[in-house]
Amino acid sequence: MPSVSAVASLSSQQFVRNLVLYLVPMILSLSVHEYAHAFVATKFGDDTPMREERLTLSPAAHIDLWGTLLLPALSILTVGYAFIGWAKPVHVNPARFRRGITMRTGMAITAAAGPISNLLLSIVCVATLSVAQRPGLLDGSTSTREAIGQLLFTTALVNVGLCIFNLLPLPPLDGSRLLPARFDSLIEKITPYSFLILAGVLSIPGLRYVLLQWPVQNLSRFIFSLFGTPSPV
Repeated sequence: MPSVSAVASLSSQQFVRNLVLYLVPMILSLSVHEYAHAFVATKFGDDTPMREERLTLSPAAHIDLWGTLLLPALSILTVGYAFIGWAKPVHVNPARFRRGITMRTGMAITAAAGPISNLLLSIVCVATLSVAQRPGLLDGSTSTREAIGQLLFTTALVNVGLCIFNLLPLPPLDGSRLLPARFDSLIEKITPYSFLILAGVLSIPGLRYVLLQWPVQNLSRFIFSLFGTPSPV
């Protein structure tokens, strides 16, 4: 029978492994997410992201202490994985959009760019995984094959989670920017309480399943099925 110290050591090792396995993809994926916002806003004529040095894929420009590091780490510690997080928001000034781009449309497209970038990144990871699993590739290095496969699996799932999470219609998440104009007054009223509402979504099992887990599971299965790769969820 293993000793208590051995079990504790294994637990610590598993936590560190999961921390690396989920936190690294989270940081990189959130950087892509915020860069997508900055890129689209810049293309629409707003130079605010460029002036604030957010038009970059460097994680250093986007990391938020709580949303990018602490919350995912806490999730990994408690449940063993992390699919939810956020980075510092990219500031956008819709008044600077070029002529022909209305402020509302421009903001909606800019907001949608973040979740779309995560969806595309997930598809790229699964496509790469399907190629990497072909016979003859990475032969002679089982540990390397497994490590690459696990990283691609995790990154794909993290990005599906970020896509679904950010599409929730709660400010300041991107989904709140995609609602029709008739919801503007409602969004304005709930904005001061959005963090509490979000905490409720995350902590109430039924809401969490319907709004996050079920969509993540089904979208993940669909993406993996496109490439004939078994889905891990």
